[in-house]
Formats: sequence, C-alpha cells, structure tokens
Amino acid sequence: MAFFANVKRSFGKTFGFFTDSWAELKKVRWPNRKELTSYSIVVLLTVLFVTIYFWVLDIGISSLVELIV
Repeated sequence: MAFFANVKRSFGKTFGFFTDSWAELKKVRWPNRKELTSYSIVVLLTVLFVTIYFWVLDIGISSLVELIV
C-alpha cells in the first residue's frame, strides 16, 4: 500500500506542477504581431552583427598565428 501512496503523491505533484504552469501562462502578456516582428528583427540583426564580429576576429587571430608559425 505504501507504493500506491507514493505513486499517488508523485502524480499529485506532477498534476500540481502543470496546474501552476498553466496559471502562470495565463498571466503572460503576449506580444502582438507588430511587436513580434520588431523583436524578431532586432534578434536577427544582433545575431548577424555578432557573427560578423567573431568572423573578423577569427580571421585576425588566424593571420596572427600564421605570421608567428
């Protein structure tokens, strides 16, 4: 019987987790289409600039290593 009590308690915790998660998701203010578009553009541009920065840095370090070797 102790086994079944533990299983019931585990499922209760799991069910409680999903109930609490659903309640928190109801509190979220989701962005509208215009905000989502502008946020996505900002993220893509940031990723592009960081990629270019590390590419240039990699080329510079590779050139220095070639000069040393």
